[in-house]
Amino acid sequence: MRDIAIVARDGAASLERIGAVLGAAGVDLLGGGMWERTAHYLVADADAAARALAEADIDVIAVSEVLLVPLEADVPGALGRLMRQLDVAGVRLDVQYTDHDGRKVLVVDDRSRAARALGLADGPDPA
Repeated sequence: MRDIAIVARDGAASLERIGAVLGAAGVDLLGGGMWERTAHYLVADADAAARALAEADIDVIAVSEVLLVPLEADVPGALGRLMRQLDVAGVRLDVQYTDHDGRKVLVVDDRSRAARALGLADGPDPA
């Protein structure tokens, strides 16, 4: 799984076009959102996504490995405790959102260090 960051200057119009292009390419969006004119989506096939977007002249900013982290969403303070573990370990968090399975999707500067800090195996993320 990877995060793909895409220029979305025109808000809803950009997301409509991105969604149409990726849908036509058979790329499933497994989580994501948009902020500050940048869309972030979790995809299983980032190469196909990037290729389809490039062919449609849609700018891809970055494709990044992610860390998928289970989080008890209904437990007050769970996100804060998770972020404290990253902060104490000196991990820089660049992007955070939730996937469709309720896991936190994290784009960090050091995936291995983040996984260790959170007590996770640093192998492939669960699909």
